[in-house]
Amino acid sequence: MLESLHVKNLALIDEQEVVFSPGMNILTGETGAGKSIIIGSVNLALGAKAGKDYIRTGAEYALVELVFSLNEQQCGKIREMDLPLEEDNTLILQRRITAGRSICRANGESISAGQLKNLAGCLLDMYGQHEHQSLLKPAAAGKLLDDYIGGAADSVKDELKTKLADYRQCREELESQDTDEKMRAREAQLLEFEVNEIEAAGLNPEEDEQVEKKYRRLVNARKVKAVVYGVHALTGYEEEGSAGLAVGHALRELKTISAYDEESEPLISQLTDIDDLLNDFNRAMAQYSDSLEFDEEEFARLEERLNVINHLKDKYGSTIAAILETWEEKQKSLEKIGNYEAYMEQLRKRQKELEEEILGLCGKLSQLRKKAAVPLAKKLKAAMTDLNFLNVEFFISVAEQSREFSAEGYDQVEFMISTNPGEAVKPLWQIASGGELSRIMLAFKTVFADKDETDTLVFDEIDTGISGKTAWKVAEKLGRLSRSHQIICITHLAQIASMADAHFLIEKKIKNDRTVTDIRELSGEESLGEMARLLGSDELTEAVLSNAREMRERAGKVKEDGTKKK
Repeated sequence: MLESLHVKNLALIDEQEVVFSPGMNILTGETGAGKSIIIGSVNLALGAKAGKDYIRTGAEYALVELVFSLNEQQCGKIREMDLPLEEDNTLILQRRITAGRSICRANGESISAGQLKNLAGCLLDMYGQHEHQSLLKPAAAGKLLDDYIGGAADSVKDELKTKLADYRQCREELESQDTDEKMRAREAQLLEFEVNEIEAAGLNPEEDEQVEKKYRRLVNARKVKAVVYGVHALTGYEEEGSAGLAVGHALRELKTISAYDEESEPLISQLTDIDDLLNDFNRAMAQYSDSLEFDEEEFARLEERLNVINHLKDKYGSTIAAILETWEEKQKSLEKIGNYEAYMEQLRKRQKELEEEILGLCGKLSQLRKKAAVPLAKKLKAAMTDLNFLNVEFFISVAEQSREFSAEGYDQVEFMISTNPGEAVKPLWQIASGGELSRIMLAFKTVFADKDETDTLVFDEIDTGISGKTAWKVAEKLGRLSRSHQIICITHLAQIASMADAHFLIEKKIKNDRTVTDIRELSGEESLGEMARLLGSDELTEAVLSNAREMRERAGKVKEDGTKKK
């Protein structure tokens, strides 16, 4: 429910705050007083396009703020959008408009205009001339009928959507495979060459790393060999000046003094260990040197293998794993071409199966629609009769469109109506006037009220082109609807105003030498006075006021009856 509206520096509004009632909220005023500004401000707060022209002359910014108390369904929507929510399920939407930009916030957190528009649909329904015209769109009838059916239709359409995606994929694959025989032969020849080329290589995972390691070792074998030979000579026992000969000579000299000094024994022991270690090291170097023998044949073999691997990497993938994956794909493609006719037949069979499944789902959806169309049409006709459509004829046509299917099935759904006796029943879009459309939209709203998750309904121009008895019928409908929904209605008819739980007057005033739009809630007596004005009286005579009171009493009984029936 919309709790309140706060507007500042918007067009002719200096600063205004309106606190709405849970039931019927009526807004009236003279033509040009600014009623459209109030509705426009609500639209702005809900994401409508904003420009600097909205900002009141002399002000730096315009501000619109809406406060909602949310039901459980609306709270769920807010949570799905990952937006903040107050503990008491309050949502405060704020939009600040400046010359360069506009900023939108939900409970203090900045949100995009797109998010704001997504919120709007679950917070309130706005019904003006544009919304009435939506009934004339080709898809409107089908959507409303499916909404009436509810979950059963949604389930079939979800399954239909999945099957259609599979069908389109199958059809696209068929179209892509529809090539001539010569092209298939050339493609098969190329694929066969590529598959054989990879197979002939006999690749093993991680083989490239092993081969490269061995190759690098052989490439540098000569240099390594020279270094190892030099180290072996320096640490050996054969060449003059080598470490082995020097340590051996030192050990022999040290032993000559052992008989004279016992303290030399530890030193002799240490040097002996050094000699043993050096000897072991020299033998290991000799073995390492022997292992470094350069093998020309092995080098050539490794080089050739690397060339093969690198060539395949350039063509089929940066790693052996990628090359092998490419081989599998080309093998499958080759098998597919080799069994082309069988493969195409399989695709054609699958497409036919999917088509039959889709047609079955379309038929199921069509049956649901045809079954639901009868009671819905009956309810809508009754609602229209209540709105003073005399001798109205109405039914919902559900016709198959040559078995051409889409995600919405294969039906063409149309609202068929005759509003005048003796006239043939025709599609709604061909005969309905603007005033009739507003009443028809109201009829739909009352029929769908129990299914609607939106608590707040805003009606602008609902009384277009009506008066007298019809006006009272519309007022009665709105009054009953206000027992289950919050209604915000701009009107110029006293009949509708009589249903008010809260009556607001919008008027222009001069304040500080400037024109401003002012809105205030009227007391009971003030409301009667405004109703008298709407009845066309420029004087508050007792007769006019008595007429207004009678309307008010009659409206009270209508709303009371609506509450009992709820």
